[in-house]
Amino acid sequence: MEKVSGEVFVVDNNSIDGSVEMVRSKFPDVQLIANTENFGFSKANNQAMRIAKGEYILLLNPDTVVEEDTFSKVVQFMDDHKDAGGLGVRMIDGKGKFLPESKRGLPTPAVAFYKIFGLSTLFPRSKKFGQYHLGYLDEFQTHKIQILSGAFMLMRKEALKKVGLLDEAFFMYGEDIDLSYRITKGGYNNYYFPETRIIHYKGESTKKSSVNYVFVFYRAMVIFAAKHFSQKNAKLFSLLINAAIYFRASVAVTNRFIKKLILPLIDTILIAGGLMALTNYWKINSIEFPESVLKYAIPVYTIIWIISNFFSGSYDRPIRSSRFAKGTFTGLLIILIVYALLPKSWQFSRLFILTGALWTFLYFIFSRIFLHFFIGGSFSMRPVINKRFAIAGSKHEFERISDILKNTGSKIESIMWVSTEKNTNQEAQFNINQLDQIIHIHKIDEVIFAAKDNTAAEIIQWMSFLPEANIDFKIAQPDTLFLIGSNSIETAGDLYVVNVNAIQRPENVRAKRTFDLLVSTVSIIVFPITFWLFKNPMNYFKNLFSVFRGKLSFVGYSASQDYNTHQLPKLKSGILSPIDRTSFNESDLAHKLNLIYARDYNIQKDISILMKAWKLLDRNTAK
Repeated sequence: MEKVSGEVFVVDNNSIDGSVEMVRSKFPDVQLIANTENFGFSKANNQAMRIAKGEYILLLNPDTVVEEDTFSKVVQFMDDHKDAGGLGVRMIDGKGKFLPESKRGLPTPAVAFYKIFGLSTLFPRSKKFGQYHLGYLDEFQTHKIQILSGAFMLMRKEALKKVGLLDEAFFMYGEDIDLSYRITKGGYNNYYFPETRIIHYKGESTKKSSVNYVFVFYRAMVIFAAKHFSQKNAKLFSLLINAAIYFRASVAVTNRFIKKLILPLIDTILIAGGLMALTNYWKINSIEFPESVLKYAIPVYTIIWIISNFFSGSYDRPIRSSRFAKGTFTGLLIILIVYALLPKSWQFSRLFILTGALWTFLYFIFSRIFLHFFIGGSFSMRPVINKRFAIAGSKHEFERISDILKNTGSKIESIMWVSTEKNTNQEAQFNINQLDQIIHIHKIDEVIFAAKDNTAAEIIQWMSFLPEANIDFKIAQPDTLFLIGSNSIETAGDLYVVNVNAIQRPENVRAKRTFDLLVSTVSIIVFPITFWLFKNPMNYFKNLFSVFRGKLSFVGYSASQDYNTHQLPKLKSGILSPIDRTSFNESDLAHKLNLIYARDYNIQKDISILMKAWKLLDRNTAK
């Protein structure tokens, strides 16, 4: 903290990503509070605020990057403005775009109504409709505001002694609104201070499209209304919020349903319609279809081809015509095998099946071509475009980061070195001062800043200067094997990690879940026969049921206190792990086996581990 003396607290709410061990080892001066359960945002922050000694207290999210002089600037402002009880700063997202929640107004019933039903979005700069994000106030000027963001919330300790700490009735969301309002009611002012900036990635804890977010956020607003508004207004607000909850939740559920099911449903209808139309060929030749074929065979054929195309990846992005061929041919084989096993009286025409397969394949091809040209976006059939990267840093960091990119399996067209040295390096292609021109002329897709060679202020300055360039920004921390960044407040962005992402490919995710579901189902059915094979049959049954429900997987990462898996792709906890296939139990070996499992995953690995270690399926998996 440049020119500012202070103490740093990190409060961990029982995370499992290894961050507690990382803080202890790399930042021994930090005062770490490691909770054994998730107490929520309010209670966790209050734990630190109660023992903090400073004149000012800052709540700072872990998904933020601050400039080197941010703390000295905000402290100086608070020193100069004795009326200030709280202060927020200008926040930008991972693409350099201004985050409107940097300055907010009080969510009265009217303001909440304008936001919930989209009027604030339609008229963001209106003094009437734009009060939630105060869109009519200049984002580059200092203003008195009512509500601060909990992502960066600097408060005078004297004010907190008067109005109290965070209200622990709020688990997540709403607590910053409540405390901001109490600060103003206590006779202090809250300020929006744009003379320093922070990056707020805001990708992990906030999933705005989820139903859970809708319920948690708007329920927090109900608590706020009941606490601060008159009984009449609180009831009106509560009625409005509850209406909004079910409205937004229904929109979220409907949107998810449409996105995931509407295309397969359309495909099912049109493929079945095409198969029905094909019967005209036989009718023209005076061959009548048996009623059973029309009523049963065509729907069954259609469903088999839809399911086989689903499992072959025909609904994955990007679209690949080879998946249609694979899915249709697989469905054809299944249909012909079943057809061959049927009684002669039920068999009708292999030619119809072959013609139906051809129609199904052609339908998928031409329907996706139509979607490609008329809708585009996620329906594009163009191959994945190779990216152009620019790495801003020293020669050593350029080479290190380049190696990371090359080992991630990323599609790379070019990697340009942008030197950060003041004297132009003769080996470098470009200098950092030319970054805006480099991006424009060479059509750069992504800029990666080496944190070792660029200050946070310089990184944020470039991101703020180029928000309309439609490029991604990442930051490479020294001595790490991954790059961090987020493209917007709605997404977590890309995380480049050394090539261990095979386990996250859609086809592997689908195969793993299908394997878990099938094996757990069969195992539950035969449990009355096999239970005696296990020392703890009830644990075995509980584990099977957890796998069936999707809470566990048969195989997950090896667990050890000596290392963590937070740099690996996310995976459900497993009953078994890769190390169960060996006769060793060393943490270093377990870590290597996890890397190999994630990097080279295929369903045969799960089958092999299950066959080798099935007797361990009764182990205690409770945490």
